[in-house]
Amino acid sequence: MFARLKDIEKRYEALEVKLSDPAVIANYGEYQKYAKEHADFSRIVDSFRLYEKTSVQIAASQELLRDADEELKAMAKEELLELRTRLQELEEKLKVLLLPRDANDDKNVFLEIRAGTGGEEAALFAADLFRMYAMYAEKTGWKVEVVSTSFADAGGFKEVIALVEGKGAYSRLKYESGVHRVQRVPVTEAQGRIHTSAVTVAVLPEAEEVEVTIDPNELRIDVYRSTGHGGQSVNTTDSAVRITHIPTGLVVTCQDEKSQLKNKVKALKVLRARLLDQMKAKQDAAISEARKKQVGTGDRSERIRTYNFPQNRMTDHRIGLTIYNLENILDGELDAIIGGLANHYQTETLKAAAL
Repeated sequence: MFARLKDIEKRYEALEVKLSDPAVIANYGEYQKYAKEHADFSRIVDSFRLYEKTSVQIAASQELLRDADEELKAMAKEELLELRTRLQELEEKLKVLLLPRDANDDKNVFLEIRAGTGGEEAALFAADLFRMYAMYAEKTGWKVEVVSTSFADAGGFKEVIALVEGKGAYSRLKYESGVHRVQRVPVTEAQGRIHTSAVTVAVLPEAEEVEVTIDPNELRIDVYRSTGHGGQSVNTTDSAVRITHIPTGLVVTCQDEKSQLKNKVKALKVLRARLLDQMKAKQDAAISEARKKQVGTGDRSERIRTYNFPQNRMTDHRIGLTIYNLENILDGELDAIIGGLANHYQTETLKAAAL
Protein backbone atom coordinates (compact mmCIF):
# COMPACT_ATOMS: atom_id res chain seq x y z
CA MET A 1 0.00 0.00 0.00
CA PHE A 2 2.76 2.45 0.95
CA ALA A 3 4.69 1.85 -2.29
CA ARG A 4 1.51 2.79 -4.16
CA LEU A 5 1.11 5.90 -2.00
CA LYS A 6 4.69 6.95 -2.81
CA ASP A 7 3.94 6.56 -6.54
CA ILE A 8 0.79 8.69 -6.18
CA GLU A 9 2.76 11.37 -4.34
CA LYS A 10 5.37 11.46 -7.14
CA ARG A 11 2.64 11.77 -9.75
CA TYR A 12 1.00 14.54 -7.69
CA GLU A 13 4.26 16.49 -7.57
CA ALA A 14 4.76 16.01 -11.32
CA LEU A 15 1.26 17.36 -11.91
CA GLU A 16 2.05 20.45 -9.83
CA VAL A 17 4.98 21.14 -12.17
CA LYS A 18 2.75 20.68 -15.24
CA LEU A 19 0.08 23.01 -13.86
CA SER A 20 2.65 25.80 -13.52
CA ASP A 21 3.93 25.30 -17.09
CA PRO A 22 2.84 28.27 -19.28
CA ALA A 23 2.36 25.95 -22.28
CA VAL A 24 -0.10 23.81 -20.30
CA ILE A 25 -1.89 26.86 -18.88
CA ALA A 26 -2.39 28.15 -22.43
CA ASN A 27 -4.07 24.87 -23.47
CA TYR A 28 -7.44 24.90 -21.68
CA GLY A 29 -8.31 21.24 -22.37
CA GLU A 30 -4.93 19.93 -21.25
CA TYR A 31 -4.91 22.16 -18.16
CA GLN A 32 -8.39 20.95 -17.12
CA LYS A 33 -7.33 17.31 -17.52
CA TYR A 34 -4.26 17.76 -15.31
CA ALA A 35 -6.17 19.91 -12.80
CA LYS A 36 -8.82 17.20 -12.35
CA GLU A 37 -6.18 14.49 -11.84
CA HIS A 38 -4.36 16.74 -9.36
CA ALA A 39 -7.60 17.36 -7.43
CA ASP A 40 -8.42 13.62 -7.40
CA PHE A 41 -5.05 12.88 -5.75
CA SER A 42 -5.04 15.79 -3.29
CA ARG A 43 -6.95 14.07 -0.44
CA ILE A 44 -4.80 10.95 -0.72
CA VAL A 45 -1.53 12.91 -0.73
CA ASP A 46 -2.60 15.20 2.14
CA SER A 47 -3.57 12.18 4.28
CA PHE A 48 -0.37 10.31 3.37
CA ARG A 49 1.83 13.28 4.29
CA LEU A 50 -0.01 13.63 7.59
CA TYR A 51 0.53 9.90 8.16
CA GLU A 52 4.28 10.29 7.56
CA LYS A 53 4.44 13.36 9.82
CA THR A 54 2.65 11.44 12.59
CA SER A 55 5.11 8.54 12.18
CA VAL A 56 8.01 10.96 12.70
CA GLN A 57 6.31 12.39 15.81
CA ILE A 58 5.88 8.86 17.21
CA ALA A 59 9.59 8.16 16.71
CA ALA A 60 10.46 11.41 18.54
CA SER A 61 8.16 10.55 21.45
CA GLN A 62 9.70 7.08 21.71
CA GLU A 63 13.13 8.73 22.05
CA LEU A 64 11.83 10.79 24.96
CA LEU A 65 10.92 7.58 26.79
CA ARG A 66 14.66 6.96 27.18
CA ASP A 67 15.05 10.27 29.03
CA ALA A 68 15.79 10.15 32.75
CA ASP A 69 13.29 12.90 33.51
CA GLU A 70 10.13 11.18 34.78
CA GLU A 71 7.90 14.15 33.90
CA LEU A 72 9.13 14.10 30.29
CA LYS A 73 8.56 10.34 30.09
CA ALA A 74 5.00 10.71 31.38
CA MET A 75 4.26 13.39 28.77
CA ALA A 76 5.78 11.22 26.05
CA LYS A 77 3.62 8.23 27.05
CA GLU A 78 0.44 10.33 26.89
CA GLU A 79 1.44 11.81 23.54
CA LEU A 80 2.30 8.37 22.13
CA LEU A 81 -1.17 7.08 22.93
CA GLU A 82 -2.79 9.95 21.01
CA LEU A 83 -0.35 9.70 18.08
CA ARG A 84 -0.78 5.94 17.66
CA THR A 85 -4.59 6.35 17.64
CA ARG A 86 -4.26 9.08 15.00
CA LEU A 87 -1.88 6.92 12.95
CA GLN A 88 -4.36 4.02 12.98
CA GLU A 89 -7.21 6.31 11.90
CA LEU A 90 -5.09 7.73 9.06
CA GLU A 91 -4.16 4.23 7.88
CA GLU A 92 -7.85 3.24 7.73
CA LYS A 93 -8.66 6.47 5.89
CA LEU A 94 -5.90 5.80 3.34
CA LYS A 95 -7.25 2.29 2.70
CA VAL A 96 -10.64 3.81 1.86
CA LEU A 97 -9.14 6.55 -0.32
CA LEU A 98 -7.22 3.94 -2.32
CA LEU A 99 -10.35 1.92 -3.14
CA PRO A 100 -11.27 1.96 -6.85
CA ARG A 101 -13.51 4.96 -7.43
CA ASP A 102 -16.80 4.63 -9.29
CA ALA A 103 -16.21 6.47 -12.56
CA ASN A 104 -19.83 7.66 -12.51
CA ASP A 105 -19.76 9.25 -9.04
CA ASP A 106 -19.43 12.85 -10.24
CA LYS A 107 -22.10 12.53 -12.92
CA ASN A 108 -25.59 13.96 -13.08
CA VAL A 109 -28.35 11.35 -12.90
CA PHE A 110 -31.65 10.47 -14.46
CA LEU A 111 -34.08 9.62 -11.67
CA GLU A 112 -36.90 7.35 -12.86
CA ILE A 113 -39.82 6.70 -10.50
CA ARG A 114 -42.62 4.30 -11.49
CA ALA A 115 -45.76 3.20 -9.70
CA GLY A 116 -45.78 -0.57 -9.13
CA THR A 117 -48.26 -2.79 -7.33
CA GLY A 118 -51.01 -0.95 -5.53
CA GLY A 119 -52.82 0.98 -8.24
CA GLU A 120 -53.85 4.53 -7.28
CA GLU A 121 -52.04 4.36 -3.94
CA ALA A 122 -48.77 3.44 -5.68
CA ALA A 123 -49.15 6.41 -8.04
CA LEU A 124 -49.73 8.76 -5.11
CA PHE A 125 -46.66 7.42 -3.32
CA ALA A 126 -44.61 7.81 -6.51
CA ALA A 127 -45.45 11.52 -6.28
CA ASP A 128 -44.41 11.53 -2.60
CA LEU A 129 -41.05 9.98 -3.47
CA PHE A 130 -40.45 12.44 -6.29
CA ARG A 131 -41.15 15.31 -3.88
CA MET A 132 -38.78 13.74 -1.33
CA TYR A 133 -35.91 13.55 -3.82
CA ALA A 134 -36.64 17.03 -5.17
CA MET A 135 -36.44 18.46 -1.65
CA TYR A 136 -33.23 16.53 -0.94
CA ALA A 137 -31.75 17.91 -4.16
CA GLU A 138 -32.74 21.45 -3.16
CA LYS A 139 -31.08 21.07 0.26
CA THR A 140 -27.95 19.69 -1.43
CA GLY A 141 -27.79 22.52 -3.96
CA TRP A 142 -28.64 20.39 -7.01
CA LYS A 143 -30.94 21.32 -9.86
CA VAL A 144 -33.90 19.11 -10.83
CA GLU A 145 -35.38 19.23 -14.33
CA VAL A 146 -38.47 17.13 -15.13
CA VAL A 147 -37.93 15.27 -18.39
CA SER A 148 -41.10 13.20 -18.70
CA THR A 149 -44.30 12.59 -16.74
CA SER A 150 -47.21 10.22 -17.00
CA PHE A 151 -50.03 11.14 -14.61
CA ALA A 152 -52.47 8.76 -12.95
CA ASP A 153 -56.19 9.56 -13.21
CA ALA A 154 -56.65 9.87 -9.43
CA GLY A 155 -53.48 11.92 -8.95
CA GLY A 156 -49.82 11.10 -8.58
CA PHE A 157 -47.56 9.62 -11.22
CA LYS A 158 -47.61 6.43 -13.21
CA GLU A 159 -44.08 7.46 -14.13
CA VAL A 160 -41.87 10.51 -13.70
CA ILE A 161 -38.34 10.96 -15.06
CA ALA A 162 -36.13 13.85 -13.95
CA LEU A 163 -32.56 14.95 -14.57
CA VAL A 164 -30.73 15.78 -11.33
CA GLU A 165 -27.72 18.00 -11.96
CA GLY A 166 -25.07 18.65 -9.33
CA LYS A 167 -21.66 17.61 -8.06
CA GLY A 168 -21.68 14.05 -6.73
CA ALA A 169 -25.34 13.44 -7.60
CA TYR A 170 -24.73 9.83 -8.66
CA SER A 171 -22.39 9.13 -5.72
CA ARG A 172 -25.24 9.92 -3.30
CA LEU A 173 -28.36 8.80 -5.17
CA LYS A 174 -27.06 5.51 -6.60
CA TYR A 175 -28.14 3.71 -3.43
CA GLU A 176 -31.79 4.60 -4.09
CA SER A 177 -32.34 2.13 -6.96
CA GLY A 178 -34.80 -0.58 -6.01
CA VAL A 179 -38.32 -1.26 -4.80
CA HIS A 180 -39.70 1.18 -2.20
CA ARG A 181 -42.64 -0.25 -0.27
CA VAL A 182 -45.27 1.89 1.47
CA GLN A 183 -47.73 0.78 4.15
CA ARG A 184 -50.54 3.22 4.96
CA VAL A 185 -54.31 3.72 4.96
CA PRO A 186 -55.37 5.15 1.58
CA VAL A 187 -57.74 8.13 1.61
CA THR A 188 -60.24 5.97 -0.32
CA GLU A 189 -60.22 3.24 2.36
CA ALA A 190 -63.47 3.54 4.33
CA GLN A 191 -62.68 0.89 6.96
CA GLY A 192 -59.21 2.14 7.88
CA ARG A 193 -57.33 -0.91 6.60
CA ILE A 194 -53.62 -0.58 5.87
CA HIS A 195 -52.64 -1.21 2.26
CA THR A 196 -49.20 -2.16 0.98
CA SER A 197 -48.05 -0.66 -2.32
CA ALA A 198 -44.75 -0.49 -4.16
CA VAL A 199 -42.84 2.02 -6.29
CA THR A 200 -39.68 1.31 -8.26
CA VAL A 201 -36.83 3.80 -8.41
CA ALA A 202 -34.01 3.70 -10.97
CA VAL A 203 -30.97 5.97 -10.80
CA LEU A 204 -29.01 6.15 -14.06
CA PRO A 205 -25.81 8.17 -14.56
CA GLU A 206 -26.09 10.67 -17.38
CA ALA A 207 -24.10 9.35 -20.34
CA GLU A 208 -21.78 11.46 -22.44
CA GLU A 209 -22.09 11.15 -26.20
CA VAL A 210 -18.56 9.73 -26.37
CA GLU A 211 -19.57 6.92 -23.97
CA VAL A 212 -22.61 5.75 -25.90
CA THR A 213 -22.81 6.17 -29.65
CA ILE A 214 -26.31 5.95 -31.10
CA ASP A 215 -26.71 5.20 -34.78
CA PRO A 216 -29.62 7.35 -36.10
CA ASN A 217 -30.46 4.52 -38.53
CA GLU A 218 -31.25 2.30 -35.53
CA LEU A 219 -33.91 4.66 -34.20
CA ARG A 220 -37.62 4.84 -34.94
CA ILE A 221 -38.99 8.26 -34.03
CA ASP A 222 -42.74 8.84 -33.72
CA VAL A 223 -44.42 12.15 -32.91
CA TYR A 224 -47.87 12.73 -31.44
CA ARG A 225 -49.85 15.25 -29.41
CA SER A 226 -49.09 15.59 -25.71
CA THR A 227 -51.74 14.48 -23.25
CA GLY A 228 -52.46 15.48 -19.66
CA HIS A 229 -54.71 14.18 -16.87
CA GLY A 230 -57.46 11.91 -18.16
CA GLY A 231 -55.85 11.67 -21.59
CA GLN A 232 -56.98 15.07 -22.85
CA SER A 233 -54.75 16.76 -25.42
CA VAL A 234 -52.72 19.67 -24.04
CA ASN A 235 -51.06 20.67 -27.31
CA THR A 236 -52.44 21.47 -30.75
CA THR A 237 -49.24 20.32 -32.49
CA ASP A 238 -47.42 17.00 -32.63
CA SER A 239 -44.75 17.98 -30.08
CA ALA A 240 -44.52 14.73 -28.07
CA VAL A 241 -41.77 12.33 -29.13
CA ARG A 242 -41.43 8.55 -28.83
CA ILE A 243 -38.02 7.07 -29.68
CA THR A 244 -37.54 3.32 -30.11
CA HIS A 245 -34.01 1.92 -30.15
CA ILE A 246 -34.52 -0.98 -32.57
CA PRO A 247 -31.53 -3.22 -31.55
CA THR A 248 -32.49 -3.27 -27.84
CA GLY A 249 -36.22 -2.52 -28.01
CA LEU A 250 -35.82 0.34 -25.52
CA VAL A 251 -38.59 2.95 -25.80
CA VAL A 252 -38.37 6.50 -24.46
CA THR A 253 -41.14 9.09 -24.60
CA CYS A 254 -41.01 12.79 -23.80
CA GLN A 255 -43.87 15.27 -24.01
CA ASP A 256 -43.25 17.89 -21.30
CA GLU A 257 -41.82 20.53 -23.64
CA LYS A 258 -43.94 22.41 -26.20
CA SER A 259 -41.11 22.08 -28.71
CA GLN A 260 -40.77 18.78 -30.58
CA LEU A 261 -37.01 19.39 -30.92
CA LYS A 262 -36.56 19.91 -27.16
CA ASN A 263 -38.55 16.76 -26.43
CA LYS A 264 -36.37 14.82 -28.88
CA VAL A 265 -33.15 16.08 -27.26
CA LYS A 266 -34.40 15.11 -23.79
CA ALA A 267 -35.57 11.69 -24.98
CA LEU A 268 -32.18 10.97 -26.56
CA LYS A 269 -30.46 11.88 -23.27
CA VAL A 270 -32.66 9.39 -21.39
CA LEU A 271 -32.07 6.73 -24.06
CA ARG A 272 -28.31 7.25 -23.84
CA ALA A 273 -28.44 6.86 -20.04
CA ARG A 274 -30.48 3.63 -20.31
CA LEU A 275 -28.07 2.18 -22.86
CA LEU A 276 -25.14 3.01 -20.56
CA ASP A 277 -27.03 1.33 -17.71
CA GLN A 278 -27.45 -1.80 -19.87
CA MET A 279 -23.73 -1.84 -20.61
CA LYS A 280 -22.97 -1.50 -16.89
CA ALA A 281 -25.40 -4.32 -16.07
CA LYS A 282 -23.58 -6.62 -18.48
CA GLN A 283 -20.26 -5.75 -16.87
CA ASP A 284 -21.69 -6.36 -13.40
CA ALA A 285 -22.99 -9.76 -14.54
CA ALA A 286 -19.42 -10.76 -15.28
CA ILE A 287 -18.37 -10.19 -11.64
CA SER A 288 -18.00 -13.38 -9.58
CA GLU A 289 -20.87 -14.47 -7.33
CA ALA A 290 -18.68 -14.15 -4.26
CA ARG A 291 -17.89 -10.56 -5.11
CA LYS A 292 -21.59 -9.77 -5.58
CA LYS A 293 -22.35 -11.13 -2.12
CA GLN A 294 -19.63 -8.95 -0.63
CA VAL A 295 -20.67 -5.62 -2.11
CA GLY A 296 -24.33 -6.15 -3.03
CA THR A 297 -25.89 -6.38 -6.45
CA GLY A 298 -27.91 -3.15 -6.54
CA ASP A 299 -30.63 -5.12 -8.34
CA ARG A 300 -33.70 -2.94 -8.77
CA SER A 301 -35.95 -5.97 -8.17
CA GLU A 302 -34.80 -6.05 -4.54
CA ARG A 303 -37.09 -4.50 -1.92
CA ILE A 304 -34.79 -1.97 -0.34
CA ARG A 305 -36.97 0.14 1.92
CA THR A 306 -40.32 0.25 3.72
CA TYR A 307 -42.19 3.43 4.68
CA ASN A 308 -44.73 2.56 7.40
CA PHE A 309 -47.07 5.49 8.05
CA PRO A 310 -49.07 4.11 11.04
CA GLN A 311 -45.81 3.54 12.95
CA ASN A 312 -44.08 6.69 11.60
CA ARG A 313 -41.24 4.35 10.60
CA MET A 314 -38.78 3.99 7.73
CA THR A 315 -36.69 0.82 7.50
CA ASP A 316 -33.86 0.28 5.04
CA HIS A 317 -33.63 -3.50 4.74
CA ARG A 318 -30.09 -3.57 3.31
CA ILE A 319 -28.43 -2.20 6.44
CA GLY A 320 -31.16 -2.80 9.04
CA LEU A 321 -31.56 0.93 9.66
CA THR A 322 -34.85 2.05 11.21
CA ILE A 323 -35.79 5.69 11.78
CA TYR A 324 -38.99 6.85 13.48
CA ASN A 325 -39.38 10.21 11.78
CA LEU A 326 -41.17 9.62 8.49
CA GLU A 327 -42.33 13.21 8.01
CA ASN A 328 -38.76 14.58 8.00
CA ILE A 329 -37.57 11.82 5.66
CA LEU A 330 -40.32 12.59 3.15
CA ASP A 331 -39.31 16.26 3.44
CA GLY A 332 -35.91 15.33 2.01
CA GLU A 333 -33.92 14.66 5.20
CA LEU A 334 -32.00 11.73 3.68
CA ASP A 335 -28.42 12.36 4.82
CA ALA A 336 -28.54 9.83 7.68
CA ILE A 337 -29.88 7.10 5.37
CA ILE A 338 -27.59 7.78 2.42
CA GLY A 339 -24.58 8.26 4.70
CA GLY A 340 -25.29 4.94 6.42
CA LEU A 341 -25.57 3.16 3.07
CA ALA A 342 -22.34 4.74 1.78
CA ASN A 343 -20.47 3.61 4.92
CA HIS A 344 -21.93 0.10 4.70
CA TYR A 345 -20.94 -0.49 1.07
CA GLN A 346 -17.55 1.08 1.68
CA THR A 347 -16.94 -1.39 4.53
CA GLU A 348 -18.11 -4.32 2.39
CA THR A 349 -15.81 -3.26 -0.44
CA LEU A 350 -12.88 -3.08 1.99
CA LYS A 351 -13.65 -6.61 3.18
CA ALA A 352 -13.83 -7.87 -0.39
CA ALA A 353 -10.53 -6.16 -1.24
CA ALA A 354 -8.89 -7.99 1.66
CA LEU A 355 -9.98 -11.44 0.41
